[in-house]
Amino acid sequence: MTLPVTALAAALCALMLIFMKFQVIGQRIRTQTLFGAGTDPKMDMVRGAHANLAENAPIALILLALLEMANAHHPSLTALATLFLLARALHIYGMYNHLGGGSVRFRQLAVIGTTISIIGMALWVIYLFVTVNL
Repeated sequence: MTLPVTALAAALCALMLIFMKFQVIGQRIRTQTLFGAGTDPKMDMVRGAHANLAENAPIALILLALLEMANAHHPSLTALATLFLLARALHIYGMYNHLGGGSVRFRQLAVIGTTISIIGMALWVIYLFVTVNL
């Protein structure tokens, strides 16, 4: 496989997206909400968690693939991908936890992990562009 880290990360993101999709569908059935969020706070939460993953995963996966195609340091790349995936899973958990009256701490950690991983990959791509392609 040419891009094994990217492939695994994409597969895991896809499974998280499917999981959240079924959470949204289940909540729509329970609340009989065919469109939008209605007035149900859990509907807001599951839709938000699904949308947040769908918003962050594409750019992370594109950056990951670009770095992997540039033969970036494999262990570092794997670490950034792992950080991103753990942060995304933590975000889903944190959304459920917060809705249940728990702390926002898990969501905050997820945002920090996601941001660090995406910024790290973006800066790495820029570094490679400046040092290798100029």
